[in-house]
Amino acid sequence: MADRYKTGEQAPQAGTYAFDGLVDGRKKDNVTEDEKHIELSNGDTFPPLRSSKEAAYWKKSN
Repeated sequence: MADRYKTGEQAPQAGTYAFDGLVDGRKKDNVTEDEKHIELSNGDTFPPLRSSKEAAYWKKSN
C-alpha cells in the first residue's frame, strides 16, 4: 500500500484521508480546515483540492 495518493487515483480502503501537499510541489498555505480532511469509500477517486481545483496528495489519517 502506498503512503500517499494523488488526485485521480482510487482509494484502497474506506476512511478519512488528510491533505498532504500539492502534486506540483508548490506550497499551499491557505488550505481551509474543512478541506484538509476527506471521507472516501473503497474505490472512490481522490479529488482535487476543493477551493482551488488543484491536484493534491492525500494520506490516510490515523
